[in-house]
Amino acid sequence: MSSTAPGGTLTPAPGLTLSRMGYGAMRLAGPGVLGPPRDRAEAVAVLREAVGLGITHIDTSDFYGPTVVNEIIREALHPYPPDLRIVTKVGARRGSDGSWIMSREPDDLRAQVRENLDHLGLDTLDAVNLRLGVPEGPAPEPRLAEQFGALAELREQGLVRHLGLSSVSSAQVTEARAIAPVVTVQNLYNLADRRDDRLVDRCAAENIAFAPFFPLGGFTPLQSRTLTGVAARLDASPQQVALAWLLQRSPAIVLIPGTSSVAHLRENVAAARLDLPPDAVAELDAIGGEKETEAETGESGPDR
Repeated sequence: MSSTAPGGTLTPAPGLTLSRMGYGAMRLAGPGVLGPPRDRAEAVAVLREAVGLGITHIDTSDFYGPTVVNEIIREALHPYPPDLRIVTKVGARRGSDGSWIMSREPDDLRAQVRENLDHLGLDTLDAVNLRLGVPEGPAPEPRLAEQFGALAELREQGLVRHLGLSSVSSAQVTEARAIAPVVTVQNLYNLADRRDDRLVDRCAAENIAFAPFFPLGGFTPLQSRTLTGVAARLDASPQQVALAWLLQRSPAIVLIPGTSSVAHLRENVAAARLDLPPDAVAELDAIGGEKETEAETGESGPDR
């Protein structure tokens, strides 16, 4: 296990120790998360630099590209360092037009796991998240038991070591845990969107790793001004402050910001060394209320 893991480490299950500052590989694909990257050599360099910086947690999926990102990970890092943990997702496929198609039939989930294994060059996946709902958040899924049960069978067969969930509610976590251990949850959560506050706290209490996606988006202009002001005082970028806030928000949080640039990767990793003082945390914590104030005054703006 790396002694220099950025942000420290979290071990939600035996054999699954993750650097709390991880790397999300989605952006290694081309525009629209489709096709090859503009610069494949830079994509390979980003992955190798991530490992060199002490990151032991890479998040990916075969539907990124599709297949392209997993193939680049294999090219860059195989044979994999012994402490590297690759967390992947199943539950979707890509249409010929690049559309995202939910695909959670048990037989196809089994096929997706085997495709991830093949393209990553692995015999066993460290962790697999079942993606439910939509990118914006959880949605009812009456067949969760059947779908998660199919992955639990693969876990018992040794093709998967650990299971998790993505875009889920707390009730769905409870339902899944009755079938098999849940070690990771990946949901929309950031400084501006804290609808999952209670789920984050639950994950901390139950030693489940919570990986926020879209960690830097959704800010209104008023919220952005607050964030920018705090960042200026700390001589950091707003993005670094937002990532540092997440790391300090809960010991259960593991970050997977994505980038296709080595320079940007280094900036993200540097956020793990940023210690937010109590007054900055208090000011950032108040951002959630600023969204309400803006709505009342009629001020609005696009997501960042």
